[in-house]
Amino acid sequence: MTDPFGFLRIPREAVPPRPVEQRLGDWREVYAGQALLPLVSRQADRCMDCGIPFCHTGCPLGNLIPEWNAYAAHGDWQAAYERLHATNNFPEVTGRLCPAPCEDACVLTINADPVTIKNVEQAIADVGLRRGYMAPRPPEKRSGKAVAVIGSGPAGLAAAQQLTRAGHRVTVHERADRIGGLLRYGIPEFKMEKSHLDRRIEQMRAEGTVFVTGADVGGPAGAGADELRGRCDAVVVAIGAGERRELPVPGRSLHGIHQAMDYLTCANRVREGDYAVSPVTAEGRHVVVVGGGDTGSDCLGTALRQGAISVLQLDINPEPGAGRTDDEPWPVYPKTYRISHAHEEARGREGRDPRLFACATLRFEGDAAGRVRALHLTAVEPVARSPLAGTEDVIPAELVLLALGFSGPERAGGLRGQLGLELDERGNFARDAGFAAGGGRAPGVFVAGDAGRGQSLVVWAIAEGRAAAAAVDRYLTGSTCLPAPVAAHDRPMTALGRMRYGL
Repeated sequence: MTDPFGFLRIPREAVPPRPVEQRLGDWREVYAGQALLPLVSRQADRCMDCGIPFCHTGCPLGNLIPEWNAYAAHGDWQAAYERLHATNNFPEVTGRLCPAPCEDACVLTINADPVTIKNVEQAIADVGLRRGYMAPRPPEKRSGKAVAVIGSGPAGLAAAQQLTRAGHRVTVHERADRIGGLLRYGIPEFKMEKSHLDRRIEQMRAEGTVFVTGADVGGPAGAGADELRGRCDAVVVAIGAGERRELPVPGRSLHGIHQAMDYLTCANRVREGDYAVSPVTAEGRHVVVVGGGDTGSDCLGTALRQGAISVLQLDINPEPGAGRTDDEPWPVYPKTYRISHAHEEARGREGRDPRLFACATLRFEGDAAGRVRALHLTAVEPVARSPLAGTEDVIPAELVLLALGFSGPERAGGLRGQLGLELDERGNFARDAGFAAGGGRAPGVFVAGDAGRGQSLVVWAIAEGRAAAAAVDRYLTGSTCLPAPVAAHDRPMTALGRMRYGL
């Protein structure tokens, strides 16, 4: 076990990122080359090994956090690596990308600083990789059953790896030219270098998973989804929530206004070697990011590295406070004022927070050539979000990036009709608690990840992929030994008691 008094003796100390001026000069990860040990081992020793570890509840994967904290504290990295992978297929991904709701659910958070769980997780994954612990785990026997997974984001990859290891013949169909979904083209290199993704894909190939790229299943140039269903014993739909929200204001059609995901994809393709220079670049421009979430922050960090003159991020929500409110008590993940690495970089360069809170876009203004040149905005009332009279302002905008989130899976294409998929009241693909599409009205078809849940966190996507794999295995064989950490209708904890268990 960890030191029972470690949390009293050792203050919280997160792994320091590289200096702002250094990381703005390259595309390497924020923590690239930073020394993780022995700092991480010492921080793991702060874990209280609680009798009821609420960090498990904060994490939909049910990660065995006190166990691998104890192993990390004692330097037993192989045991820590094994316990980490007992519940998580891709800890090197969650250790970099997850906002760590487990830390906000840490018991220490009640009146102190939580354990640096995210840093420990990444360190265990990275140390295990360097020491060669990431070995393929092919199945001992094959079931003879064939499964098609449509989509290669974190939910699709997790489902595919679990089903392959259970002995099924799994083929992952990806519309893009490379495997990875948003992990490949939506996440900037400075948050997760794609070498981590490539290594996992090679591991999965060695285990027997087959990958097919350029496969727009149900699309005009792709294989028919119904034909694919006829050739396979089961299908897992994990296409994500790609229906982008729009901003229907005057001037939206001006040149220089782009969806955030298009912009991020272009930047990532430069890193992949597809372009010498991004066709949509922030270099030498005044940039405005509309949307206050993680995607907007990713656009911010990308624009800074491309050499933007200035970058502002607009958030329609009011500025959060520094602490929890009565409506978000421990162990709920609270909406508090948070600083991403991109915000830190902007503050380091500009000397101020790049965000404008409680404001909305009224219209765009263009020049004679039809290019955007300015954005008219207004302050908004915090509840109804209605414009406040007399608060209109104009800011320069030569590149506008819309990071407004997503409203469910893409509606275009024939996938939905060919597989008999229905939409629920939130615009996602309908499914029952066991991930069966349409409550079983499309036999053998299952829905996992954001396509059924709506846009969410990477840790939820992996949890859904694992749980959907268990449902598929049970459908194919009559029983399963695969873990199912969540049900399809589970949700994160809230102060009203609607925990992920549906209470």
